Amino acid sequence: MPPDVEESLAGTVVMYSSVSVDGFIADVKDQPGPLFDWLSNGDVPLDDSGGLTVSRISYDYIRPYWDQIGVTIVGRHVFDMTDGWDGTFPAGVEHVVVVTHRPPTEGWDPEAPFHFVGGVEAAVATAQELAGDRLVEVAAGDVGGQALAAGLVDEVRMDVVPVVFGSSKRFFGSVDTQHLLDDPDVIIQGNRVLHLHYRLRRPSA
Repeated sequence: MPPDVEESLAGTVVMYSSVSVDGFIADVKDQPGPLFDWLSNGDVPLDDSGGLTVSRISYDYIRPYWDQIGVTIVGRHVFDMTDGWDGTFPAGVEHVVVVTHRPPTEGWDPEAPFHFVGGVEAAVATAQELAGDRLVEVAAGDVGGQALAAGLVDEVRMDVVPVVFGSSKRFFGSVDTQHLLDDPDVIIQGNRVLHLHYRLRRPSA
């Protein structure tokens, strides 16, 4: 069963992405390939855009999760690749924190709810302040891996897609030390996707 949505979410940081079975979030061309196919292979609209339709079981898992997110943290590479989503992040997230050492792109709307910070620690602190009693989501990959290595991630969510990429961008970025997770408390089989949820195992005092 999914975690109780009534539990306190304040300060909780979740690392999340769709991922191949061999642990990559993009192919060698820096594209998602079939990783997002599950977001359009069902008959239940996931949002009001009309472009995302999933199976009922995936909807019942993903939609409540999206509704809990107050802020998403991404890296500058993703921001540039998507042209900043034209100032409106998908899934209805109210704020986006971008980890970058460069200023926003020329012509960027200063009213857009995007916040540019210079490091992952500052990004998480900013995101938690903005999120209030809601979740902070950090995108898997380099930024998510930095947050994990810094001990800032509380939970890991992954949507595992049955494809092998062989190489490219790793879900956990450049993490090269051991981090123990608890047993998954969510294991949900969707249509061409396996939804998993783990909590980080904290070292004993």
